[in-house]
Amino acid sequence: MIELEQLHKSYDVDGRRIPALQGVDLRVEAGEVFGIIGASGAGKSTLLRVINLLERPDSGRVVVAGQDLQALDAAGLRAARQRIAMIFQHFNLLNARTVAQNVAWPLRIAGWESARIAPRVQSLLARVGLTAHADKYPAQLSGGQKQRVGIARALALDPQVLLCDEATSALDPETTRAILDLLAELNEELRLSIVLITHEMDVVRRVCDRVAVLEGGRIVEQGPVAQVFLHPKSETARRFVLASEHVDEGTQRDDYAHVKGQLWRLTFYGERTYEPLLGEIARQTQLDFGILAGRIDRIKREPYGQLTIAVSAGDRAAARRLLADRGVQVEELRA
Repeated sequence: MIELEQLHKSYDVDGRRIPALQGVDLRVEAGEVFGIIGASGAGKSTLLRVINLLERPDSGRVVVAGQDLQALDAAGLRAARQRIAMIFQHFNLLNARTVAQNVAWPLRIAGWESARIAPRVQSLLARVGLTAHADKYPAQLSGGQKQRVGIARALALDPQVLLCDEATSALDPETTRAILDLLAELNEELRLSIVLITHEMDVVRRVCDRVAVLEGGRIVEQGPVAQVFLHPKSETARRFVLASEHVDEGTQRDDYAHVKGQLWRLTFYGERTYEPLLGEIARQTQLDFGILAGRIDRIKREPYGQLTIAVSAGDRAAARRLLADRGVQVEELRA
């Protein structure tokens, strides 16, 4: 659905040329939820705005649904942008218009007749759960309701692609979960391709299929969310994962310094997460261990678990073989 090839983009700031994107290659499949994560200033928003040419790259190609956007004339680009919708961190609603009028706005711009607009708006508001709020103004809504209006407005023209610019950053955790669940539903029901930028790994973990990690305008790691989240290869991805788990590596090292034995991190994925594998293998290999930290959660719908254990006795080699045979990855943190 989206192909970005060797994108470069720089800005002039105080007489200096500051790079925002440096050779970005990215491919988003049709019907996929693709996350882009990075710290402030990493180039996330610039990359998102290049996808619909709100920002034109200095060099490189932007292809959406088979169309090279940079090769289109003004009329062709306007038509292409109708298939690429966007929602924003701060909602960008028209405060002097009602909820229904906000949702109707792109339809009016596109030249729809009034008789077609009303039923379309009703259908969109029902889809996002705002039928009862059609005549309210943005100031009368909560943050989550405002974002739902933004989503309904974005869906007005039946886009193929939805770009989400930090769409949950201004929301509380419970509202964030509700909005992410709504985006997941829309992805499934409409086969909508979603590109979601964020600085929160938990957002990626909850809804994305794949993720790219951006730092300094470059992609330093990308792949399936389970792979990047459970086994990060780059230091940037590792920092985001640890932050999502509220782990301070320095404090953790200090806490474990007095613990005797080897330190292992065990990663379980899928239904194996709920099986009593560790106890079974410990009995077979006389493994003595203590649990230092652990977590069970989900990556999208798949359960996963990670345990940090201190192993002090037993047939460690046999235990590692048995764990590997059962699909458990063992990472040795300290020999």
